[in-house]
Amino acid sequence: MPKLVDPEERRRVVVDALFRVVVRDGMQRASLRAVADEAGLNIGSLRHYFASQAELMDFAMRAMIDRVSERLVQRIEEVGDLSGRTGPERLRLVAGLLEELLPLDDRRRAEVTVFLDFNAASRTNPAFQPLAHKAAAGTRKLIFRALTRLAEERVLRPGLDLGVETERLAALVDGLGLGAVLHPDALDAQSCADVLHAHLRELTRSAGG
Repeated sequence: MPKLVDPEERRRVVVDALFRVVVRDGMQRASLRAVADEAGLNIGSLRHYFASQAELMDFAMRAMIDRVSERLVQRIEEVGDLSGRTGPERLRLVAGLLEELLPLDDRRRAEVTVFLDFNAASRTNPAFQPLAHKAAAGTRKLIFRALTRLAEERVLRPGLDLGVETERLAALVDGLGLGAVLHPDALDAQSCADVLHAHLRELTRSAGG
């Protein structure tokens, strides 16, 4: 009797293999054959699910966005109601939310690496641009909502332009992700977290929260 194959499980295995290839060798070398070899599959099996490298990349990026989104939703549920918490506690909860976007462990490093390579490819590949723009807009929406919540709870300094602060924080997150992926010896996970927390503290009403 032939072995039944779960298509979703097979796709997950392929995406995980793609992430490993991209982290190790870069997106340019993540061919269908390279990913098939990494996943322990023959090229024919892979082509059953993905007709081209571009199709595989698009699916991987969507899978990465879904994974991060699921963790963010879980984080938001854990944060819950901020009322009754001190300013520093609220900042730590928001920082923990934003840390999901930084390469602070192997899983998140792989996701950020794929995100960076995909965005670089989207500069010259119009087919990738809508998804790249969606991911960037999602990051800014998350940051704006987090800052708005802190402002409503009177944790942030009064008078801040939340639109400007959203762009500043988005640039910080993007820069930390890029620096940590390109220069992990110079910018490690703890340094990334420290910089993020320091920036958020500077936005508060007072140094002591």
